[in-house]
Amino acid sequence: MLDVCLLGSGGMMPLPYRWLTALMVRTGGSSLLIDCGEGTQIAIKEKGWSFKPIDVICFTHYHGDHISGLPGLLLTMGNADRREPLTLIGPKGLERVVNSLRVIAPELPFSIRFMEIEGAQQTFEMNGYRLKAFRVNHNVLCYGYTLEIDRTGKFDVERAMEQEIPQKYWNPLQKGESVEALGRVLTPAMVLGPPRKGIKLTYTTDTRPTDSIRENAIESDLFICEGMYGEKDKAAKAVEYKHMTFYEAAQLAKEARVKEMWLTHYSPSLTRPEEYMDEVHKIFPEAKAGKDKMSAELVFE
Repeated sequence: MLDVCLLGSGGMMPLPYRWLTALMVRTGGSSLLIDCGEGTQIAIKEKGWSFKPIDVICFTHYHGDHISGLPGLLLTMGNADRREPLTLIGPKGLERVVNSLRVIAPELPFSIRFMEIEGAQQTFEMNGYRLKAFRVNHNVLCYGYTLEIDRTGKFDVERAMEQEIPQKYWNPLQKGESVEALGRVLTPAMVLGPPRKGIKLTYTTDTRPTDSIRENAIESDLFICEGMYGEKDKAAKAVEYKHMTFYEAAQLAKEARVKEMWLTHYSPSLTRPEEYMDEVHKIFPEAKAGKDKMSAELVFE
């Protein structure tokens, strides 16, 4: 299961009714944050979620509306007497950028592990999920992220009994662990059927449409994508500043065959994104205008 909350849906500047960009997901007692714009702490509090389980923070890029909330969040986590290490993931320059921001948060009771993304894409395995960063097309180095939770095949009781595998070993085998017992090595392949469909979430913002988004978002359960502009007369502006329109995002969702798409990262001038959704639905019916604290629970089929 994956709990997803779009903490903030704004771009460029926070508004009284819209916090800046941030996404938080929870699974298996672990929490991951993607981007940390100004106001992220308040958004987490409004949602009723906790800072304490956050063990990974990812950044798409280092523009202020995506990272300016980090120093305050680190201080809050430190004041809560956090001791567990924190992992930060982001484009090249991560440690330099974060340490510059930490001039106002120099003393923390926990260590920070920096993991800079190398190349056009990189995969990280942690906390029971697989996180893949892929380069997109903005006016600075920027990445999107796909998070996947695999699901093993169904446990076959008849096969386990036929091979005389004691029941006490069934649980670890079902979890994908091999067991050395009875003078042999018992492997999950001995008792599990073919892998079943897992859970897939893709998040991307501050970019033009790219093949990397289309390829990595393929068949996602939820695709959260930038929609900077809903006004069709701002298509040229989207190209100039390397952002996306609602309609370009919808076309990506259609081509990637995702189950559902949420738009996010709105221009401050876009006060009522829902007014443009009728046209968006003509391209991709399962699209929603994202808003702060919009949530979903993604579960295995």
